[in-house]
Amino acid sequence: MKWLTAALLALAAVLGGLLLYRNVSPTPAGGTALDNPVTLPTLRLVNDRGQATTLNDSGGKLRLVFFGFVRCPDVCPATLAALKNIYAGLTPAQRERVQVQLVTVDPAHDRPAVLREYLDRFDPAFTGLTGDAATIDEAARTMFVANVPPQPATDHSAHLGQDSSGADPEDEVAGGANEAARIHGDQVSVVDARGRFVRVYSNGNVIEGELGHDLPGLIQKYGS
Repeated sequence: MKWLTAALLALAAVLGGLLLYRNVSPTPAGGTALDNPVTLPTLRLVNDRGQATTLNDSGGKLRLVFFGFVRCPDVCPATLAALKNIYAGLTPAQRERVQVQLVTVDPAHDRPAVLREYLDRFDPAFTGLTGDAATIDEAARTMFVANVPPQPATDHSAHLGQDSSGADPEDEVAGGANEAARIHGDQVSVVDARGRFVRVYSNGNVIEGELGHDLPGLIQKYGS
């Protein structure tokens, strides 16, 4: 029976090796790969430290790029929290090769210091990009991200000094109601170390764990 025990141990070792290989497979299974990767343009932006940079500057790392804004009430914090957990699950060596990056779609409010304070709530290693509105719009178009600014209020009860709920309209705007109505794409884009947009994960892919499962493979495939 010793030969059977040895055979079973050998089989277990092979299966274990196959499982490990699958977990770090360089061929990701989730998300959507672009048939034709997009070489990002050198759009001039500013990082969360107030330093000039460009959209295509990956700094030799794989980037997970998410368009959002600080006053976003729900989707942005949920996505960033998921990215925080995904990033924390990497090994230190893997984290050295990955950059999670928020590009604001509300640059009038999200100046560098505002972005930095916001991202620190999730992970100090995360970075942010801001700039003028036209450049942000062009960056969003380049990466197939919807970006629709808030529409002016049309409630005619505002001329009475209150809206239909009894609230002062000026207080409502000051509280960020318009910002909450901003519409933007919530996907996470994978940009390789050479500044090429190569793959995209929907918000569902991120929240449900597909991106986290694929990330070691993405690092192998696109991180250098």
